[in-house]
Amino acid sequence: MKTIGNIIWFILVGLFSSIYWAIAGLFLCITIIGIPFAIQCFKIAGFTLWPFGREINTDFSIHPIGNILWLLIFGWEIAVGYLIVGLIFCITIIGIPFGKQCFKLAQLSFFPFGAKIN
Repeated sequence: MKTIGNIIWFILVGLFSSIYWAIAGLFLCITIIGIPFAIQCFKIAGFTLWPFGREINTDFSIHPIGNILWLLIFGWEIAVGYLIVGLIFCITIIGIPFGKQCFKLAQLSFFPFGAKIN
């Protein structure tokens, strides 16, 4: 199930989402101040390709200032977007596993600093 889910996810959402995260990371690398945020974008880009079978462990206390800045600048908008897409996926029974992956991505895009992807 994990492999099939990852393949379908890659075709429907993963490739496009990963490209957008990578482009955002490249733009953030323009300044020295943006490099830590770019690293988080690249981490999320790698996760969006194959999210099935992987878990996210968030620890807000590791980098609270980075997480607060991320949240205020663009984290909450991205998280809301993933929540809306997840709710749309959960309308149908077939889309529920994909909705769960969107909820994981919303969690990761809300507080990416200190998050570990297993």
